[in-house]
Amino acid sequence: MLFNSCEAYNYSVQYFYNKTGKYISPDWRTHDYVVVGLGFPICVLIILANMLVIAAIIINRHFHFPIYYLLGNMAAADLFAGMSYLYLMFHTGPWTIHLSMEQWFVRGALINMSLTASVVNLLAVAVERHQTIFTMQLHSTMTKWRVVMLIVFIWLVAVVMGLVPTMGWNCVCDMKTCCTVAPLYSRSFLVFWAVLNLLAFFIMVAVYTHIFIYVRHRSRLMSPHTDQPSHNQTVISLMKTMSMILGAFVICWTPGLVILLLDGLSCSKCEVLKYEKYCLVLAECNSLVNPIIYSFRDKDMRNTYKRILCFPWRRMRQHEGPTGIRFESVITGAPPEKNSYNSTSLEPVSPQSLLSS
Repeated sequence: MLFNSCEAYNYSVQYFYNKTGKYISPDWRTHDYVVVGLGFPICVLIILANMLVIAAIIINRHFHFPIYYLLGNMAAADLFAGMSYLYLMFHTGPWTIHLSMEQWFVRGALINMSLTASVVNLLAVAVERHQTIFTMQLHSTMTKWRVVMLIVFIWLVAVVMGLVPTMGWNCVCDMKTCCTVAPLYSRSFLVFWAVLNLLAFFIMVAVYTHIFIYVRHRSRLMSPHTDQPSHNQTVISLMKTMSMILGAFVICWTPGLVILLLDGLSCSKCEVLKYEKYCLVLAECNSLVNPIIYSFRDKDMRNTYKRILCFPWRRMRQHEGPTGIRFESVITGAPPEKNSYNSTSLEPVSPQSLLSS
């Protein structure tokens, strides 16, 4: 702890849980086994799926544009969230009793950082799309250096926001302000955290709605007079994809933020503990939804997924004969024509990469 300025920092985590009325069972119950049993495979899927997205964006040169770099950073935030939830799975339930105060704050900081990284990244995507669409472009002219600096800034903000409770904005030295959902967090921090994120959600929804209305209106005006209707459809398809990502994020995270806000406002009749676990599971699922959206909306992304997953099998088949025996072919005469089916390249055959349905 950075600011352990009172005697309460020597108390156990269980003391704060009992003080706020959030009982922790020392024994494993069916509920605890279900949470860990379902949570662990979901976390593994989240990590693997988002690693696949990042690999696809790195490998496919048609994805080397600012919008895709930001989507890759969104996948990195989801990957970090998967690892954070995995850490939470092994530090929850009866294990919570044995946590030190530092471990408890680390557990909360990881979740806060993953949410902040996702929110700030979505705000950056909204600004990038607004700038690009209103200048009648498909891709931003932002340099790679600026994109890198923007990504670094996003993670710096995430780290700072994740460490705020650890740096002193907690209830350890003022137990009357402790909340129920997170017994070591102060109610004022929960209200600040929930309002800040809900406000960010509202701003993003307003920006994307404005962009989408503008694109639809502009495409209707220009469609009778343009010879490039596919460009307008590509822009609309891209906006639909981003709207789906934003919509899934808002749907998955809003219930949890509302629970935190109600707890921070000391709503004794709201029974926040009754819905806490369900909201956490819903928020966890969001990190698995985005890779599915990318695959559903983008044919080129799907092709890249297939080539990454099938790459070891194609390499093995390339060096095997009909009987499965490995051999190296001897080239005599003119080199054979390149067979695209046996190609070991990870580049997609199709040049289309514009997130079209």
